[in-house]
Amino acid sequence: MLPAPKEDTNWTVASAKARLSQVIERAQSSPQTITRNGKPSVVVVSAEEWERKTARKGTLAEFLLDSPLRGVDLDLERLRDEPRDLPL
Repeated sequence: MLPAPKEDTNWTVASAKARLSQVIERAQSSPQTITRNGKPSVVVVSAEEWERKTARKGTLAEFLLDSPLRGVDLDLERLRDEPRDLPL
């Protein structure tokens, strides 16, 4: 027996409005793209997927401490140029 064809994940605004319940149901298993004028406009995902994607993965301090540039001796020199004249 052949596997069922993959359900389409693209919707026009009109079809998404007409079948919002179906869009929401399908979004529970895979992201659903809604197009406007033939171009992707928004993506509908499950609340669980949204939480997973937006969950904080540590603090800024932890990110900086884990940087591969930590400990690299960079020679950063500040330019001491005169300020430029701006028209009034």
